[in-house]
Amino acid sequence: MNGAHAVARTLLASGVEVCFANPGTSELHFVTALADEPALRGVPCLFEGVATGAADGYGRMTGRPAATLLHLGPGLGNGLANLHNARRAATPVVNLIGDHATFHKQYDAPLESDIDALAATVSGWVRRCDDAATAGGVVAEAVAAATGAPGQVATVILPADVAWSDGGEPAPPVLPRPSATVPEQTVAAVAAALRTREPAAILLGGAATRETALRAAGRIAAATGARLLCETFPARLERGAGLPAVERLGYLAEGAMAQLDGVRHLVLAGARAPVSFFAHPGLPGLLTPEGCQVHVLATPGDDGADALGHLAHLVAADTTVPVPHAERPLPPTGALTAQSAAAAIGALLPEGAIVVDEANTSGLWLPGATAGAPRHDWLTLTGGAIGQGLPLAVGAAIACPDRPVLCLEADGSAMYTISALWTHAREGLDITTVVFANRSYAVLGMELQRLGAPADGRARRDLLDLSRPCLDFVALAEGMGVPASRATTAEELTIQLRKAFAEPGPHLIEALVPALF
Repeated sequence: MNGAHAVARTLLASGVEVCFANPGTSELHFVTALADEPALRGVPCLFEGVATGAADGYGRMTGRPAATLLHLGPGLGNGLANLHNARRAATPVVNLIGDHATFHKQYDAPLESDIDALAATVSGWVRRCDDAATAGGVVAEAVAAATGAPGQVATVILPADVAWSDGGEPAPPVLPRPSATVPEQTVAAVAAALRTREPAAILLGGAATRETALRAAGRIAAATGARLLCETFPARLERGAGLPAVERLGYLAEGAMAQLDGVRHLVLAGARAPVSFFAHPGLPGLLTPEGCQVHVLATPGDDGADALGHLAHLVAADTTVPVPHAERPLPPTGALTAQSAAAAIGALLPEGAIVVDEANTSGLWLPGATAGAPRHDWLTLTGGAIGQGLPLAVGAAIACPDRPVLCLEADGSAMYTISALWTHAREGLDITTVVFANRSYAVLGMELQRLGAPADGRARRDLLDLSRPCLDFVALAEGMGVPASRATTAEELTIQLRKAFAEPGPHLIEALVPALF
C-alpha cells in the first residue's frame, strides 16, 4: 500500500466521508486512492476557495470535518480567504496540501513555496508527512486536532514521493479533545452577578447558538431581565418559530454600543468580548461599556450549553421562556427592494431550511422577516472575507441532503467564487440562490460615508460601481448548468421562489434591487 492509499483509508476510519478537491500533478496519487475508496466522496471544485468554503459549510452542519485537496502553496493561497472564515467559525476542516517530492524541493521549481508558513496563517495545527509509513498516523492526528473542541483547521502537507511510495499503513482513529466542563464556582459567580439585578446582557457564541443552549439562555434572560444577544456573525444560529428569539449584536460599532449602553454585567457564553470590525475616527475599538464587568461563563472550548443549563437551574429554575409563534409576512407586491425581497423570503422559507447569508447590505430586513418562519439554520460570514456564500451552500447541501438550502448572495461577493455554481449543478444540489443585484459595492459606499473620507462622484463611480457593464447572473448561471431567472418586481420574486423551492436541484434568481448607499 502506498502513502496515498494509507491516507485515504485513515480519513475514512477517522470519520471523514467527503473530500472537496482541486488537485494538481502533485496530488494525482491521492486522486487515484480517492477513486479506489468509494465511501470517501470526492467533490470537484473549479477553484480552491470553493473547496475550502464547502468544507466550512459541511463542518458547520455536521460537526465533523471534511477534507480539502489543494495543489501546493499557490492552491492553498487561493483557498485562504474561506479558511479564514472557517477559522473564525471554529469549523473542523482537514486540508491535504500536496507538495513537491522531498528530493525535488532543493531545485526551487516554479511552484515551490513555503506551504508551512501559508498554512499557519489559518490553521491551528500543521504537520508535514515525512514518509509513507507514518503518513496515516499524521492524518489520524489531524482529524483529531480538527475535531477537538471548539474545532479548528488542521493542515497536512503530503509530498508527492510520500504519496507514491510503498510502505503505507492506515492508522486507527485518535480521540479528539472533548469540550471542557465549566467549574461550578464559575457558574455560581455569574449567577451572583445576575442576581444583583443590575443591567446585564448575555452574549452567545459558538455552539451556544444551538437549541439546547438557546432555551437555557432564554430562561436566564427572562428570569433576570438580562438582554439576550449573540455574536454579529454566528457560525450557525438555530432560529425560527418555537425557539427563543436572540438579537444579533450590531455590525456597526454605533449600533452595538447602543445595544450595550448601560449594561453593568456582560456574560460571555462561547463568545469573545465584542470589538468593532474596523477602527473609525472617534469610536472605540472595544465595545464593552465603561464600568461594565465582563464575566466569562464559557470559553469557545468549554461546554457552553451545559454551563448555561446549570446557570438556568440557579437563577431561573421555575421560569419558562416565551418563544415566537409561527408568523409570516404576507407575500409582497409592488417594487422589488431589499425590504420587499426579505418579506418574500419570510413568506416562503421552507421548514428545515439552511440559510446561507452573504446578502450584506441587502440583508438588513431579513432577520425580522424570518423570525416567525418555520425552524431553520442561519449561517453567516464569520470572518468577514467575502466570497463565502456560494461555496458554503455546497458544503451545507452535501452535509444535509434532505434539507433545502437557500443562499442569499450579494452580487459583488458572488463574483469571488462564482464557479461554485458549476459544483451546484454537477452534484445536483438542492440550493436556491438569490443574488441581490444592486450593481455596486454598497457596503463600501456606507463605510465611505461613516469614515467621512472625501470622495467625489468619480471615486465612487470608478471603484465601487459594478455596472459598465452590468453583470448578467442569469447567463452566468445557465452557462454552468444552473436554471436561472430574473426578478424585477416583488411579485416576480415570489413566483420564482415558489417554483425554485418546489423543484429539486439548483436554481438561481437574480433579484434587481436598488443599492442602499
